Amino acid sequence: MTVYEALSTLVSYAAERGMLDRLDTAYAYNRLLSVMQLDGAEMPRAISPMPPLSEVLSVLLDDAVERELLPEDTVTYRDLFDTALMGELTPRPSEVVRGFFERYARSPREATDWFYRLAIDSNYIREDRISRDRRWSVPSRYGTIDLSINLSKPEKDPRAIAAAKLLPQSGYPRCLLCHENEGYAGNAGKPARQTLRQIPFEMAGERWYLQYSPYVYYNEHCIALSERHAPMKIDRTSFSKLLDFVTVFPHYFIGSNADLPIVGGSILSHDHMQGGRYVFPMERARAELGISFSGYTDIEASILDWPMSVIRLVGDDKERLVSLADRILTAWRTYSDESAEILAKSGEEGHNTVTPIARRRGERYELDLVLRNNRTSDEHPLGIFHPHAERHHIKRENIGLIEVMGLAVLPARLLTELDEIANLVLSGKGVDRSSSLAPHADWVDSLLSRYPFTRENVHEILYREVGEIFTSVLEDAGVYKTDDAGRAAFLRFVDFVNLKN
Repeated sequence: MTVYEALSTLVSYAAERGMLDRLDTAYAYNRLLSVMQLDGAEMPRAISPMPPLSEVLSVLLDDAVERELLPEDTVTYRDLFDTALMGELTPRPSEVVRGFFERYARSPREATDWFYRLAIDSNYIREDRISRDRRWSVPSRYGTIDLSINLSKPEKDPRAIAAAKLLPQSGYPRCLLCHENEGYAGNAGKPARQTLRQIPFEMAGERWYLQYSPYVYYNEHCIALSERHAPMKIDRTSFSKLLDFVTVFPHYFIGSNADLPIVGGSILSHDHMQGGRYVFPMERARAELGISFSGYTDIEASILDWPMSVIRLVGDDKERLVSLADRILTAWRTYSDESAEILAKSGEEGHNTVTPIARRRGERYELDLVLRNNRTSDEHPLGIFHPHAERHHIKRENIGLIEVMGLAVLPARLLTELDEIANLVLSGKGVDRSSSLAPHADWVDSLLSRYPFTRENVHEILYREVGEIFTSVLEDAGVYKTDDAGRAAFLRFVDFVNLKN
């Protein structure tokens, strides 16, 4: 495939997928020539059948590298360049917004189906990378737990990191979630977003935008982000926004990370939420204990049989749900129970918050409040209700919204490490404690003492064991443990909420 054939094939690809009107093909071809810094040649016939998009882009990227259009031949610079190419073929934001709401008038699901397909077709979501992610499920006493090793988010090349440090700090866009990223060309320190498109909508009287995550941790992984660059804050209006979202998009769930370090997400500087079309294990969790809140007999409330500490509220009236959720949050912000290691404050620093999640069940609304506390101690310096040290070899990072709901997002390093561990246990060997696998040494010794490994069972055992460790991680993160003492402590908090009425 020649460079000009690749360009022609890209134009044909965009037209076939409805990204480009046939009347605009010559214009689009010339725009691509400009990005490639080519004087041009008459547009040749497109390659048929259409090769994979990644293959067509590779031809163009390799040519750009050969002609030194890229500073370095790294993933970072290749991504910047091919996004510039695809950005020339992606419809303008106004066209996308118009197309979305034309379809929304017929069906919210039709609108999001179309919008999600556009994110894939424009290569904003890189399907060739997503397909490499490892996903599996394991049984647990709480039901099925989902796990993933995400390989679609490229690791920063050291050369790109060094180059980013030398760039002038413009402060624009202010963060990765600002609306101003739409169409941004990017650089060594910030990803290109020429193919990013966002849909404006309102929640609780404020302008927000809907977009998709380029890394797709689960099906139709979307992000709702505030028009304002303002920090995460969980309060009464957060619950209103969540329930407004599932009113506008009833086929999606929506949730917010907590608003405190350790128990929050990786970005606390910009208010945002995450949703999508995926049934998480926590959604399927059974109600273990029915509870009631005075003055709210119209709302069904329960404590879930789940390793995290979850109060589920179900009702028909959004305002009533918001009112009760706010009452629970207000009480939790001030609540301490030293016997359960829960302290609301250290000096002026607050420790209690919630991770809220909303969804629809037919016409009814369902709101989950996951109680969180970010205290640390000498024994647990990264967090008392955080993955404990003996499990850091599998999961060390914060337990955010996605993991709270029962989907582990595990580091890419684990894939290679598990393959190396498989080879070790098949030979009956433990881990060399001076090697890069040293953090797994005690775990591997335990595995060797418990299992007769064969080539047929080794990977099934290892991946199941990883799932059991992640389940224990969720138990670590639960403020109330799932034993009798923990349930009694949980009910003391419910009583406290009722006393605060």
